[in-house]
Amino acid sequence: MVDLTSNTREPQRTRITPQLVMGLLIIAAGLLFTLDNLGLAHAEDYMRYWPAGLVAIGLVKLWQMREGSSAFGGLAFTLVGMWLLLEQLAVIRISFQDMWPMLLVIFGAYLVWQGVGGRRRPAAASDDSSRISGMAILGGVSRGSNSREFRGGDLTAILGGCEIDLRHAAINGQAVIDIFAMWGGIELKVPEDWSVESRVTPLLGGVEDKTRPPQTAGAHRLLLRGFAIMGGVEIKN
Repeated sequence: MVDLTSNTREPQRTRITPQLVMGLLIIAAGLLFTLDNLGLAHAEDYMRYWPAGLVAIGLVKLWQMREGSSAFGGLAFTLVGMWLLLEQLAVIRISFQDMWPMLLVIFGAYLVWQGVGGRRRPAAASDDSSRISGMAILGGVSRGSNSREFRGGDLTAILGGCEIDLRHAAINGQAVIDIFAMWGGIELKVPEDWSVESRVTPLLGGVEDKTRPPQTAGAHRLLLRGFAIMGGVEIKN
């Protein structure tokens, strides 16, 4: 008899994330420098387009807004990357060093938009704590969730720290948290019955998993993925 069960499974889709884009950019840079060393290409002719990588990462983060992620990080990456790219191509003559305070204006406008939007949000909204989003820039962020159907989220720490408490949350299956720590730190506290799989890549940084594996294999699995660039990520239960 022919087993048809293996053919009826739906193929798992590859999810486009900022980490996937950054990995592809690192691979492209490595290949470019290799060709330059072999005399087959001139890396300087192509490295002037490096801000396009920031634009790509920002657009992916903006695409993730559909899943409840924060919009500020994607908007900042996109605008900074576009400005630097146009500056490299001599399309604009104003240096980014003169215009970087506009990021403060954008950040302030985002906070105002969040405050106004939060007040208008209906009281009978759905479980907003099923996804968690945190961004710490030159400061600290503390978040928690007690959702019975936690699905994941995104955390960004740049010269700051994120402290996330998920000990009162529950997972039905698998949850995914995208992490980006640069000169900052992220601390996660998870329940003891969760199994944690870390795919966070440290670049001059560190990832420390202090969790104790659950005694019984269950369906509560937390997947962490992202980068720790001169920063740290710590998971404990």
